Amino acid sequence: MTADRTAAMTTTPQGPRIALIHALEESVGPARAAFRAHWPEARIFDLLDTSLAVDLAEAGRLDQAMMARFRTLADYVAGTEGAGGRTAGILFTCSAFAPAIDAVKPHLPIPVFRPNEAAFEAAMAIGDRIGIVVSFGPSAESLRTELLAMAAACGRRIEVTVAVADGAMAALKGGDGDGHDEHVARTAGLLHDCDVVVLGQFSMARAQARLQPLLSAPVLTTPGAAVEALRRLTESAGTAS
Repeated sequence: MTADRTAAMTTTPQGPRIALIHALEESVGPARAAFRAHWPEARIFDLLDTSLAVDLAEAGRLDQAMMARFRTLADYVAGTEGAGGRTAGILFTCSAFAPAIDAVKPHLPIPVFRPNEAAFEAAMAIGDRIGIVVSFGPSAESLRTELLAMAAACGRRIEVTVAVADGAMAALKGGDGDGHDEHVARTAGLLHDCDVVVLGQFSMARAQARLQPLLSAPVLTTPGAAVEALRRLTESAGTAS
């Protein structure tokens, strides 16, 4: 057997082409790490528009212009074809834009996933008192609404407490990862009455190891759960490797 043939037989099969759409550059690394851990075969590519987060923070709400921008971004990545074939799924990674992401879903024939769906499902499987920590203020009300709507859809009554880790995002953007984790841990300490705590943004996953020993409740992160769920959806559509 030749060396070339042996190498070909041991090469990991390549999976489908998956688009990651980011509003925060701090979400790129955690998203890619989650794919490496949970779906390394996927052929992922990134689309980053940092003006989304800035414009939402300034406007204070999701207006029609912002909703249209999400449709434009989704249409663009869904229409691309290259390594891995045609785009087979889309994962949005910023938690503040759930209504805009949901508005995209009916218009595309491929799976489109919100960043927190899978983690919220896992949290509801654990208990009814759910805490969420965010570091991007505009995500707070969006995530509360999203989780309550998911619970209502399956006939559940839950309690949701959202805490904003002020200063955490600024620390992370300034290169102070330890400072970010300390802000998150201090804030999450206020959620001691919860059955489970969700770190509500991809960029916060790094703080789990520091936070979990401080709480008796499980601490869930969003990237790994999102990747696993997207893989299942893509597989059910017959396009995953």
